[in-house]
Amino acid sequence: MSTPARFPDAYPSEGSGANLADILERVLDKGIVIAGDIRINLLDIELLTIKLRLIVASIDKAKEMGIDWWEDDPALSSGARRREIARENAELKERIAELESARAAGTTASGTKEKKAHFDD
Repeated sequence: MSTPARFPDAYPSEGSGANLADILERVLDKGIVIAGDIRINLLDIELLTIKLRLIVASIDKAKEMGIDWWEDDPALSSGARRREIARENAELKERIAELESARAAGTTASGTKEKKAHFDD
């Protein structure tokens, strides 16, 4: 009786997890940058330019490189969202104070004008 030939597994189960984890750890520790540009020209006229940049790194490594845009994006950071809401509230309070002072000044001016108009009749 013959046994069927055994082919090597496409995804070996032994040791591959450790290798993948090691590779991922190295990539996140060192960081990797993938950059590319796409340009579409027609008769030497640039119609479209797309610049793609992909950085894969740990958050700590990204901060070391000076990349921290997610900290100021309200869609990604609750702290940034709170700062934006506080800024908007301060602007609205200032605008309300301006409108109320303008209204108070307008009421005084219009009240004076009405009295003058009444005396002229």
